[in-house]
Amino acid sequence: MSDAINKPRIALLGVPIEIGASQAGTLMGPAALRTAGIARLLEQLEFTVEDHGDLARPNVVADGPAPANAKYYDEVKSWVRVLSEHAYTLARNGAIPIFMGGDHSLSMGSVNGVARYWQEMNRPLFVMWLDAHADYNTPATTITGNMHGMSAAFLCGEPGLDRLLGNQVRASITPDQLDLFGIRSIDPLEKKLVHERRVAIADMRAIDEHGVAVLIRRVIERVKARNGVLHLSFDVDFLDPGVAPGVGTTVPGGATYREAHLIMELLHDSGIVHSVDVVELNPFLDERGRTARAMVELLGSLFGLQIADRRTPTNAMLPGR
Repeated sequence: MSDAINKPRIALLGVPIEIGASQAGTLMGPAALRTAGIARLLEQLEFTVEDHGDLARPNVVADGPAPANAKYYDEVKSWVRVLSEHAYTLARNGAIPIFMGGDHSLSMGSVNGVARYWQEMNRPLFVMWLDAHADYNTPATTITGNMHGMSAAFLCGEPGLDRLLGNQVRASITPDQLDLFGIRSIDPLEKKLVHERRVAIADMRAIDEHGVAVLIRRVIERVKARNGVLHLSFDVDFLDPGVAPGVGTTVPGGATYREAHLIMELLHDSGIVHSVDVVELNPFLDERGRTARAMVELLGSLFGLQIADRRTPTNAMLPGR
């Protein structure tokens, strides 16, 4: 009994939102991750796993005018408000929350709730954004109006979605607490805004030139220097489409399977990751569960799975268990 009590805890929460994206299918993401064995693998790594199921689709709240160029604003707003409260509660209860999406608009709720908790603890929350896209659009800069492309900007306090949380606390981070990693697609006005805010960017050229280890260690050192904690927001399209085809926003030239594993291993060694999003997994576009299995293995590396343990890539289970 005492061993079970002393095990570190991970809280899984499915967020089956797809209204913030342009392509249907991400609402099936949480089920795909469960089917690929995420809970089983984490338990084998000596975590107590608490699966809180999926958030129910919230009632749409229309309590003010919607901004121009923000598609399905009221629907996304309703999801974000519910998720922000759940994220805050999970973080306060001491578990490491893993938010399983769902499109990337969910991060406006998950990160806000987690950031609120860490602000109360007087520790800065940094966010690593593993993504092919910067997601730093606002209603004033967006080309598509899709709100999954506005998440990072909202979290950094950019104007345009000011009533998204209603009366809830907006626990914004500063732009110097955000790292955009693996970027290879960015809109013109979005790029201008990112540079004006001096957001740290490690695009795929920087990764090719320097390697992921050098770049990730810089982030780790900066977080530790401020006694901070890290939220990992992992968009499937960070990976090359040849590795992870199950996503609706593929961009050629992404991270390799091994580069992604090294990032996870280095983050695990650092001990700074206290919450995670896994977003944009679209099983409707996947090949026999290939992307879901890859994401589960990567999460395994983030939580301590060693490369020598990875002998059966088809079932996300450790050998001999």
